[in-house]
Amino acid sequence: MTISLDLTDRKGLPDPLRVLVTEYPRDLWARDPNFHGLVSFWLDRHMTFRRLLSAMTTATEDVMDKGDPKRFATAISRYGSMFVQDLHGHHQIEDQHYFPILSKKDPRVTRGFDILDKDHHAMDGILSSFVEVANGALQTLDRGPKLITGAGALHAELEKLTRLMDRHLTDEEELVVPVILKFGADGLH
Repeated sequence: MTISLDLTDRKGLPDPLRVLVTEYPRDLWARDPNFHGLVSFWLDRHMTFRRLLSAMTTATEDVMDKGDPKRFATAISRYGSMFVQDLHGHHQIEDQHYFPILSKKDPRVTRGFDILDKDHHAMDGILSSFVEVANGALQTLDRGPKLITGAGALHAELEKLTRLMDRHLTDEEELVVPVILKFGADGLH
């Protein structure tokens, strides 16, 4: 049976690409001497993306429960813009700098970096869809029931985006962090 490596279908990285996370399990990362600095900073960026998605989901649920449309608009505009811009910048740095260096450190996981790079390209279309749906919801602010419909569509889009981001971020963390913990961050700063 062939396992799909496409972001929308993937349940995780195949075992041969998880070889280093077996040597460096997640629950021991923070104790490793190579954790503090680049790894902790990079993981914090990932946590920021997760928090932004959570904040947008909460704001959307609030407006669907008859919350303040202006607070909804402020939250979605601010957090949505921050999320999309920061994520694009983050992916650009990874694709152009981190991944080429890290993929050479252990040939057993090189294919994993190709998968992550493909994820980044897939995320472009996913983010475009998110922006379109978010803008559509924001255009319904003064339209009563249409606001609930727009917010509902955004909520569904955020659920999909959160699921895909969690899959990508988890896979990325389980590939990148063990490589840095094992080989250090030389050339990455």
